[in-house]
Amino acid sequence: MSAVTSQNELEILASRSHLDRLEAEAITIIREVVSGCESPVLLFSGGKDSAVLLWLAIKAFTPARLPFPVMQVDTGHNFPEVIDYRDEFVRTYGLELIVASVQESIDRGDIPDPGPTGSRNRQQAVTLLTAIRTNKFDAAFGGGRRD
Repeated sequence: MSAVTSQNELEILASRSHLDRLEAEAITIIREVVSGCESPVLLFSGGKDSAVLLWLAIKAFTPARLPFPVMQVDTGHNFPEVIDYRDEFVRTYGLELIVASVQESIDRGDIPDPGPTGSRNRQQAVTLLTAIRTNKFDAAFGGGRRD
């Protein structure tokens, strides 16, 4: 590094180094969890948090294919672009996708129908837990920020 490196450049380098350490730590955790489980799954909503988690998982096992499926709990209220993004990601990286449907949970009578103006977000938990039980997953990765 030259003597003329600005304070801003030093801060950028330090920040980058910190991000590299965080990424390496996340990848290590993903690998450790997978090595200790028989049937993990990664939850993917199509949002930025789950997209980052999925990308870290892909990096953790590259060049091999992701050794576990990706699951979306579909509320039925997603923007079409989110579903398109999910499907493109699945195609591009050869992922196994499981879609757990809130509507199917309603149709089976597992949860009440909130009606046309009600939110299905609270009902996702039942659908998620049913899918975890049905598929016999023993670990579930979920992305979320600390804020």
